[in-house]
Amino acid sequence: MKPPTLDPRLQERLKDAKRRFEELDIELISPEVLQSPDRLRKLSQERSRLEQIVGVGERLTQANQELEGVFELLKDSRDEEFRALAEEESEGLQQTIEKLLLSLRELLIPRDPFSDRAAVIEIRAGTGGDEAGLFAADLMRMYRRLAERKGWSVELMNHSEGIPGSIKAVIFTVRGKEVYGFLRYESGVHRVQRVPETESQGRIHTSAATVAVLPEAEEVDLQIDPNDLRIDVFRSSGPGGQSVNTTDSAVRITHIPTGLVVSCQDEKSQHKNKAKGLKVLRSRLLDLMVAEQEAKRARARRTQVGTGDRSAKIRTYNFPQGRVTDHRIGLTLHRLDEVLDGDLDEVVSSLRLAEEQERLEETGRGT
Repeated sequence: MKPPTLDPRLQERLKDAKRRFEELDIELISPEVLQSPDRLRKLSQERSRLEQIVGVGERLTQANQELEGVFELLKDSRDEEFRALAEEESEGLQQTIEKLLLSLRELLIPRDPFSDRAAVIEIRAGTGGDEAGLFAADLMRMYRRLAERKGWSVELMNHSEGIPGSIKAVIFTVRGKEVYGFLRYESGVHRVQRVPETESQGRIHTSAATVAVLPEAEEVDLQIDPNDLRIDVFRSSGPGGQSVNTTDSAVRITHIPTGLVVSCQDEKSQHKNKAKGLKVLRSRLLDLMVAEQEAKRARARRTQVGTGDRSAKIRTYNFPQGRVTDHRIGLTLHRLDEVLDGDLDEVVSSLRLAEEQERLEETGRGT
């Protein structure tokens, strides 16, 4: 019987992490870094993550050494009672080592560099007419309630209404801790099955709305050439009052090289609408840029919104049966009301667990 040996590739990654951790301790006290708040923040975040990896690595090394010592005692001892105690201790240490290895592989999984960012969410009514617009409004409320539960803030960027109580399209930004890391799982086509209030025969209708979740871009991420923009101003439509829809305050920004178009009309000030519109445009351009650079992200982006058709769905909200089904992992919850009230923790944690498991397997093969 001998203690398990640590995968040499895993050992090498641990050495790299420790070496980088020690480098960061030096960098973080350098005058250049201390004078740059952005760089200081990024390096501090990197150090915090590496500190966890180094800590788990040290506990793993210690547990392995202890297990080696127990095996040496077992090899030399003839006392049955002592051997029984030593074997029990070795089993406990082996379980500890397995848990530490799992934690280490999880920590070594490359994090989404945007997980700490705010999230720009776009909801658009899809197939289903007015009922789709009402469902889009339900989704908007769901994310507002989620933000309240998490202590996040919500800033409306652009809003286009349909019939009373419905939404054609809405764009808003959610800010708080780990917002994008949580909300990115919401990207895709959401489908609803229910009897609309206008349905006299009691027939169940199926409608859809699309949700796109983008990491909020910072100015340092990319620079937009003003010559690449066409900016049009027009009079706001819909409810407003107090000059919102009586002056040319609405702004439409077109990014000529990509053809991306952003409109914003929620503020009375043309200047504020332009600033909000540029934020949304920058986030879309960042997402587009990263999608082109990374094949995996490109696939995610293509499936993020799809066509808005009923068949291209990631999740179904079934009102007659009071259930929510996430089709990506086959998860069904029979508590529709709670989910629509913003309780998405179980759904997102299950999606995150499935994703991490897949990436853990990849990490195990590639460590």
